[in-house]
Amino acid sequence: MSAAEEKNPVHRRAVLRAAVAVPAAGAAGAALAGPAAAQPSASEEGHGGRFDPESPRFALAVLPDTQYLFDADSADPAPLRETFRYLVAERSAANIAFMTHLGDVTEHGTEEEIRLAADTFRALHGKVPYSVLAGNHDIRSSTDDQRGDSAYLAAFGPARYASMPTYRGGSPDGYNTYHVLRAGGREWLVLALDWRVSDRGLRWAQGVLDAHPTLPAVLTTHDIAWADDEGRATLSGNGDRLWNGLIKGNDQIFLALGGHYWPPGRTVLTNDFDNDVHVHITNYQDRYYGGAGMIRTYGFDLARGVVDVETFAPWFLARDPQKRSPLEAETIELTGPVDRFSLEVDFAARFAGFAAATPPAPRPPSAVVPRGTLAYWRFDAAGTPAPGAPGTAVANGVVVRDLSGNGNDLTVSRLHTSGPDALTWSADHHPGQPAHASLRFDGGKNPDRGAVLTTADRAPLNAEKFLRGYTIETFVRLPEPFEGDHSWMGILSWQGRSGDAGKTTGWSPLEPTCSLNVSPERFLQFVVYPHRQDADPTSWSHAVPAGRWTHIAVVNDGRRTVMYVDGSRIARNPSQPSTGIATLGKPFVLGATSFDERFGQGFYGWIGDTRIVGRPLSPGEFLAPLDQGRSA
Repeated sequence: MSAAEEKNPVHRRAVLRAAVAVPAAGAAGAALAGPAAAQPSASEEGHGGRFDPESPRFALAVLPDTQYLFDADSADPAPLRETFRYLVAERSAANIAFMTHLGDVTEHGTEEEIRLAADTFRALHGKVPYSVLAGNHDIRSSTDDQRGDSAYLAAFGPARYASMPTYRGGSPDGYNTYHVLRAGGREWLVLALDWRVSDRGLRWAQGVLDAHPTLPAVLTTHDIAWADDEGRATLSGNGDRLWNGLIKGNDQIFLALGGHYWPPGRTVLTNDFDNDVHVHITNYQDRYYGGAGMIRTYGFDLARGVVDVETFAPWFLARDPQKRSPLEAETIELTGPVDRFSLEVDFAARFAGFAAATPPAPRPPSAVVPRGTLAYWRFDAAGTPAPGAPGTAVANGVVVRDLSGNGNDLTVSRLHTSGPDALTWSADHHPGQPAHASLRFDGGKNPDRGAVLTTADRAPLNAEKFLRGYTIETFVRLPEPFEGDHSWMGILSWQGRSGDAGKTTGWSPLEPTCSLNVSPERFLQFVVYPHRQDADPTSWSHAVPAGRWTHIAVVNDGRRTVMYVDGSRIARNPSQPSTGIATLGKPFVLGATSFDERFGQGFYGWIGDTRIVGRPLSPGEFLAPLDQGRSA
């Protein structure tokens, strides 16, 4: 900025008290499906390890105005060199996908300053892909992107990025570039626009968006908004032009980043599609040591649906804490509301208008019946000859076939005096479930009600001992809101009394020998009485969320039992030996757990595909693919 700019009241300095704690700085949580792309080349790997383009957690690093580090004979690139060392070293741990500079690389744009900056940026070459755009201090500020040759263009024009795997092209003038990067299992577009984009430049940018209509886009430029001392951002004059000429009419652009002004700030605007566009100012040149190469990381967590933002200075972070000066100590990390925050983003919903996720097609039974499958049930046309329309009652006596071919068919019946609504057909399903169908159970207490599906009296599964281990899988969804008393309702079980199997441990000799239940706190409980041991090892999950599908897998390797929820191993798995299941030749039941061979309440919620395999499976072999473990 010039001296005249610094007198503008827009740039009044905000005093932020910084913390001295080391920042997490890592990449921040159902991965979104996106267009296929090649795996990262060797040039995308840093010394810190391989970047994972498929992980649902990745980071975008943002570097604002570095001009005071390249200021004539007072230049000092040491802070920026440390920032670049950090990005390279932490690329794997933080899963850093890309770094973008927001302009004003230098103070005067002289050949000497540009040359030193260009040399400093070489530390990233072949290690972390990046973009740089021109700020008003890098070129003649009175010009737009049609200005022609400059020292900046010679050093930071398209030729600089040609070898980067993310670089896809530049405007004819060379001052605007775009990059496509793969992260979070999909492709993203980064537009790096000159500080003053001409009408020709806007048409070029629109052409880039038109050529990549399904890619979510981050727009970066030098001047887009200014903020008051509370961090409330307002579009600048140039920002208004970009908003009206490009951003608001392109739903792809969900994040717009600029520097130039201080203090930092942010706002949320609504585009022509009634969707949010986050507009942020990032600039720390007014801070100690010209900002000291301070960076901001945008940690995208597609699993949690958030973007976690952190701001810190690697140069100060690398110093011996005992030797940091007071200003270094207080500038390590900025923790004010405009420097450290989280954005909640429902990525699937936000991008649905231009890149609606294509749900996976149903998988045929033959694709999900591996070696050792003892029973597999689903509630579509493959599992039963004539499933009813969603919402209609499943009649008593309906048979759901065992698609393993082992004869463990299930037959529907209702508990007590339950009416038709106790069990209905549903098209609801987990996104990773093979069949796109489920059953809706309306069980409950006071009065006891519900419905069950049971195997026939002589079904092989009734007496199976599972001495070589087993994997029991199912999909469940609890209603939202979760109303009424449904404590200790059963999901699945074998009938019979544990006492009749000679078991003397456990809560009661009247409980069944194996059951999967839901506690009053919505914890999953898998209790089993092994065939060989007189024991009752019980696995407990965390609280299962209401309103979304959950995949459950119980795996026994012949020695012990482990429960997985959405492909993740839970904590409370017993270390007790557990070999087999003490079945008694009594029916297997889906939808309830008996006590003293009598049923009280039935399950409340949805149950989807259910499979039992007579051997342990790995998470990669589960019914729900790991990349679809997060349900909608």
